[in-house]
Amino acid sequence: MADGSRPTLEVDARPERGTRATRRMRREGVVPGVVYGGTGQEDAVSFKVNARVLRHVLVDGSALIDLKVDGKTLPVIVKDRQLDPVRDEIIHIDLLEVRLDEKIQTQVAVHIEGVEEAPGVKEGGVLDQVSHQLNIEALPTAIPDAIVVDVSAMEIAATMHLSEITAPEGVEFLDDLEETIIATVVVPTEVEEPEEIEEETELVGEDGEPIEAPAEEGEEASEAPAEEAEGEES
Repeated sequence: MADGSRPTLEVDARPERGTRATRRMRREGVVPGVVYGGTGQEDAVSFKVNARVLRHVLVDGSALIDLKVDGKTLPVIVKDRQLDPVRDEIIHIDLLEVRLDEKIQTQVAVHIEGVEEAPGVKEGGVLDQVSHQLNIEALPTAIPDAIVVDVSAMEIAATMHLSEITAPEGVEFLDDLEETIIATVVVPTEVEEPEEIEEETELVGEDGEPIEAPAEEGEEASEAPAEEAEGEES
């Protein structure tokens, strides 16, 4: 039975199979998908859904969705989604039917807030979000849309670990609490450009005395040979 507090996704059963049918659906603005699992459900159910309708439901951000297919309403979560590498649009989606009274393991996104208020950022540091997904275990109804992390107190060169985050009620973190890094404030490094120093190379003879560099092509000869040449002409 549908719960008004979570979004509902109405889809159509998909009898079509094969690459050609899939391409045709995508050209028509339809996304193919599959829903797996479920009590008493032996086979996965293939479906198709309008791309705009799917995008609207996913943008809502709810972890748990009521899927209406073949006259049934199934509580599902997103198992996987495939994106077009160029247009960044969903071209296939996998859903997983869940039981509302059984805990499941899944991933949730990490959302950072308070970046601009962080003292380390105000001092010129750069906040680097290291973890964008976290593995959790919870009842489907307790799965949060995202884990919101407040970084407004982070100082320069600080590192925030998962152990510093309080899990939402009914949620258990499965990642290593001490090893998992959520975010760091990196000290910016200034790259000093080396000064250009022009050095003149001095030629030194065998006796250690400097010698005059040979004239390059096109340059006038030294004054002494020129004077000798004038004497010969006279």
